[in-house]
Order: sequence, then C-alpha cells, then structure tokens
Amino acid sequence: MTTANKQRRIPATYMRGGTSKGVFFMPEHLPRDPAERDAILLRVTGSPDPYQKQIDGMGGATSSTSKVVIVGKSQRPGCDVDYLFGQVAIDQPLVDWSGNCGNLSAAVGPFAIAQQLVEAPRNGTAVVRIWQANLNKIIISHVPMRDGEVDELGSFELDGVTFPAAEIRLEFLDPGADDHEGGAMLPTGKLKDRLDVPGVGTVDATLINAGNPLVFIPAEALGLTGTEGQDRINSDAALLQKLEAIRSHATVAMKLAPSAEWASKHRQATPKIAFVARPRPYTTSSGRPVHLSEIDVLIRAVSMGKLHHAMPGTAAVAIASASALPGTVISDALGGPSEKVRFGHPSGVLGVGAQAEQRNGQWTVTKVAVSRTARRLMQGDVFVPAFLK
Repeated sequence: MTTANKQRRIPATYMRGGTSKGVFFMPEHLPRDPAERDAILLRVTGSPDPYQKQIDGMGGATSSTSKVVIVGKSQRPGCDVDYLFGQVAIDQPLVDWSGNCGNLSAAVGPFAIAQQLVEAPRNGTAVVRIWQANLNKIIISHVPMRDGEVDELGSFELDGVTFPAAEIRLEFLDPGADDHEGGAMLPTGKLKDRLDVPGVGTVDATLINAGNPLVFIPAEALGLTGTEGQDRINSDAALLQKLEAIRSHATVAMKLAPSAEWASKHRQATPKIAFVARPRPYTTSSGRPVHLSEIDVLIRAVSMGKLHHAMPGTAAVAIASASALPGTVISDALGGPSEKVRFGHPSGVLGVGAQAEQRNGQWTVTKVAVSRTARRLMQGDVFVPAFLK
C-alpha cells in the first residue's frame, strides 16, 4: 500500500471544557512547522467542509466544537504548562490562533494532570498554573482530585451543559491586554466609543481586550431585546451581516486589523461581538424559564458568525471586566459598575466576578474568577492521511 493510501495515528484526547469541546494534543506529537501542523489539525477536525458538517472529522460543525488545543510542559518560571488554542473554521482552511477559549481553559488542568505533566495531590485540590500562549497571560486552575485522579463527576451544574460535573475554578490574572496585542485593555482609551459603520449607522460600543478582544453593543441598537435565541438570530442573514460589519470595523478601531475586509477574512475568531440589554424574563433553549430575580443583565454573544448557544468562556472574562468599569455598555445596562454580575445567556445564567482598580488614572482589572466543569470524553489516537507530514 502506498503512502497515499495509508493513515497515520496521532495520540489525542477529546475533551469537553465548559460549553465547548475540542481535540487536545501534546506538542511532541505534532509537526513543529506551523503550516504542516495546521494542515493536520484541519484534517483532524474535518475542515474545510463546504457542507459545513465536518462529517469526516472530529469537529462538531459549530464554533463551540471546532477547536484544537496543544498543551505541553512549561519552561517558563512560575508556570506548569503552556497552553495554545486554535479555533478551526468550518468551511475555510483556517486555524485562527489569535485568541483563547475560556471554556476549554477549564480542561487544560485536568488534561495536564492525566498526562502527568504536573504533580497533583491524591485528594483535595490541584493548583495548575497555566501559561496561555495565545495571549501571554496566566490562568490558575483549581482542579478537584479524588483517589489520585481528577474528579470529573460531581454536582456542579453549568447552564448549557446537560450533565453536572465537578467544579473547576479558574482565575484569569491581569486579563487585560498590555503590550501584547491591542496595546491596552481599552485599546481606544475610552470606556465607550461611537462607531460609524457603513450600512448600519452610528453605534455605541465598548471595545475591550480582556480574556479575548470583545465588542459590546446595546441590543436596542439593532432592534433586539437581549432575550433572543439561536434560531431567531442565526436565521436572519441581514442581521448577522450587520453584526459582522460592526465587529470588523471595531477590529480596526482596536488596532487588530488593517481593514474591515481583512478582519472578516483572516480574523474571524476575535474579537467576538455581543449585544447587551437590561434584564427581563425569558425562556432558555432547554425550555427553562429565567426569572427577573436571577439575572442582572442580558448578554448574547456571536462567535464565528453565529449566535453562541451559551457564552464563550473568554467572553465571560470580558463581561466581568466591563461590568466592573464605570461607563461601559454593560455597566450602563447594570445601572452602574459591579464587581459581581449574573448574566443571562441563551442556555441560562452564569455568575462571574472581577477585581478592578485605577492605576495612574487608567482602569485595570487584576483578576477575573469563573467556575466551569470539564470531562474527558475519549482518549487514544486520531487518524489522518499519511501524506500529511
């Protein structure tokens, strides 16, 4: 049998982290050359797929399930592992390495422990210090242990995930951008900007780079209430085009792209865009009623051109950060800044917290805390054509 007719196997673990799923690798099992590595990762997930189903790969045909992660032992002082995240486009040959996945961040600690990359206590809590290599930031993961293994099952319920599991607490340290990309947590220096977007008009927006770059706009700017679900948003092509137009122009304002056209083609994963509204009762995608007393604000996030079924984890970091600052789109909807906030998303409610302070007249966020869950779904080998080196 010729090489063209053979497959090669690559050790991998398929994991859920928060409301996302992805294929996890160790760096020694992938090519060092970025182009060769990306070609393999595209084939693993089943992209690019013009049918947008990823039938011939491990991807799940949504932005939440078309993801790859590389985790290896860190040589950086004070860190245990290095974590690199890739968002794989479904219908295009693109692996976007521009940002992090906060949901899959919850699975990094458990993966590292299972692969014996870090030491952990037999019982209690393992503290894993993670270097997030996309953003050059530190994440501290508190992973529960039982009888020498990660405690993956438990009673913590995360809206957007069907089954409960053990709680994993994540701390994102100094999540705001500095000199890495975008130049600052508030790239324009403003808590709120007014964007002039062709075909849309003038839109108020908070442009923030914390956890990942994110654009927050008032829901009312597009005639929305903040209670919308995936069917309502994802079936409206004209609305999605307006959201992308705002996102791509905000990307330029955040100094993350040379043009709106370039942002739409080459930088699809970040920044994400979310619309914000004052709280009102609504029904989740699972049919559960959410009462006014449960939430402080309504937020819906768009990821890779579609409304997210819950909330990207890094969007939760940005939400916590923007909530703690006065005069942002979110704190306006809250009626003032708050270091603790419960926001309603399409699948339910999530609580987040942030610590913010002013340094030399500039606002900064020192820490954001969120709780997620994670679980191994499958471990073994993935197969790709042998001609992919």
